Amino acid sequence: MQLNPRVSEDGDDAPGGGGDPAAEGLRSVCVVLVRPQGAANIGAAARAMKNMGLRDLRLVEVSARRAAAALPIAVHARDLVETARHCRTLAEAVAECGLVVGTTKRGGLYRRRAETPAALAPLILAQAARRPVALVFGPENHGLTRDDLRCCQRLLTIDSDDEYGSLNLAQAVLLCCYELRRHATGAPAEAVEPAAAEEVQRLMEALTASLLAIGFLNPQNPDPILFALKDLFGRAILRPYEVRVLLGLARQIEWVAAARRGASDADAKAADEEG
Repeated sequence: MQLNPRVSEDGDDAPGGGGDPAAEGLRSVCVVLVRPQGAANIGAAARAMKNMGLRDLRLVEVSARRAAAALPIAVHARDLVETARHCRTLAEAVAECGLVVGTTKRGGLYRRRAETPAALAPLILAQAARRPVALVFGPENHGLTRDDLRCCQRLLTIDSDDEYGSLNLAQAVLLCCYELRRHATGAPAEAVEPAAAEEVQRLMEALTASLLAIGFLNPQNPDPILFALKDLFGRAILRPYEVRVLLGLARQIEWVAAARRGASDADAKAADEEG
């Protein structure tokens, strides 16, 4: 018995006809593959996306030769590979996205708040109604790096057995896309107009500079506070106006810190001259 009547006997997904209301809600969700190592995984991931109704594939640091090698594996989803957006950095790939969700299996301080695909699916679909949402997958050998996670506002993890918990890249893409499709058939959650990822990143850079200026951050290890702030902003889903308010706050902090340093330097110079 076939699970899907449009799946052929040899496993190749035959193109189907007719409209797909569930897929319409997924058009604004992009899948971003960061430095994938295997061409076969690119093709299989594209196939998984198209099976579940997603169409926007973005590739970070992938050569044209590797993308071309993925076409035979993609089968009827080769159009996704052919039209994929090629980007030099993850920041470029997600710049206009209102929500960026990074996938992770590893534990650790910055990854402990990772949520399941089922838990995040309503939020992803709600935000996709307003701005593009990115679902980011790292390389097969070690996943997303700490620098990659700086671009992500929420983290997603797929529950698996501890003895061998690492999933194949295309399998992970399929599971996440399936969960999104499953939730897309239900009632949509309330959405807000989120700020673009590049705006949030500019805010983080401004906050980093201002908090360093007042000595709030440890220059040798600022990440614990910065990742806590990034996690807070991700859960809050900052609006553009809120980003502008916080940017103004950061700039004012840095200006006051600079003014105080200037006054302190002037006092020290005056004391030296008197002495």
